[in-house]
Amino acid sequence: MKINEITKILESWAPLTYAEDFDNVGLLVGDLNSECSKALVTLDTTEEIVEEAIRVGCELIISFHPIIFAGLKKLTGKTYVERAVIKAIKNDIAIYSIHTALDNHKNGVSHEMGIQLGLKKQRILIPKNNTLRKLTTYVPSDSVSNVLEVLHTAGAGAMGNYYGCSFSTKGIGAFTGNDFSNPNTGKTGKPERSEEQQLHLTFDQNKEMDIIKALKKVHPYEEAAYDICELSNINQDIGMGSIGELEKSMDEITFFEYVKKHLNTPHIRHSNYLGQKIKKVALLGGSGSFAVNTAISKGADVLITADLKYHNFFEAENKIILMDIGHYETEQYTKKLIATYLTKKIPNFACILSKQSTNPVNYS
Repeated sequence: MKINEITKILESWAPLTYAEDFDNVGLLVGDLNSECSKALVTLDTTEEIVEEAIRVGCELIISFHPIIFAGLKKLTGKTYVERAVIKAIKNDIAIYSIHTALDNHKNGVSHEMGIQLGLKKQRILIPKNNTLRKLTTYVPSDSVSNVLEVLHTAGAGAMGNYYGCSFSTKGIGAFTGNDFSNPNTGKTGKPERSEEQQLHLTFDQNKEMDIIKALKKVHPYEEAAYDICELSNINQDIGMGSIGELEKSMDEITFFEYVKKHLNTPHIRHSNYLGQKIKKVALLGGSGSFAVNTAISKGADVLITADLKYHNFFEAENKIILMDIGHYETEQYTKKLIATYLTKKIPNFACILSKQSTNPVNYS
């Protein structure tokens, strides 16, 4: 396969438009048109990971974290980032990062933590704004069913747990074709009026190009009239974090031991115990201090995340227990999540899980 075939599959799952503005996702090193027979999946790209890719014959590294985050002005080998990039280039190994594109997937990083904890009724903790669009188009009444079927297949008209959604109103379309036109209805140069329906369908912004392409292909008129507007509605299917419920509530001490076991973490930094049962659990993989107030407002008994600073723990204000289990620990299941998806979509493609732990933090 070519690398761009693999990245298209990844981006149909976790579109790069989902990623945060500050992030650096996509192909960071390499040529999209290069051939690829094997991919190594890892949480981080280090020199050791590049060496592992060389040993097992992988032409592509799929990394959760981007090895190049800030701009590189030099490639002299003085830093671990420069050395990893140089080694990859010398050995014709491409590097792809998925990072916050997968963080914002409803079944992404945080959701996977919830699965490990056996949470029920999981939903996104912090849904994203401005990721929804609305298509309005005008279709002859006798073509509405066919046009809707094609648009739905392309991804339009999906809302939360519902699909095939649309709204229509009847009206009269009026048009006159010039000398260069080839109208499907009426004749060139003569005014035409036709019974039409105005259709409205919402969709995720990353599907816009596919939906427009589908509309133009299926619409019976030579020129398909349509407009697209951005919606400020919250998108419940895209966003950071997850919140769900334990099957049975637990006391705090029992829950802490449960987390250590099921999230494979030896140490937990946390705010004060509150002497309450734990039932509703909020999760945010990676650095999640920005989620404290949202977790409180949604009634979570605990927020499990990483990279909390000293003053972040004061923000609990005896309303929630904050648990910092470590950055690596919150994201440790990510590479398996990526590999499982790719193996399912491309069964004959060799997708290899890195055998190395890239956790730079040690405990004594």
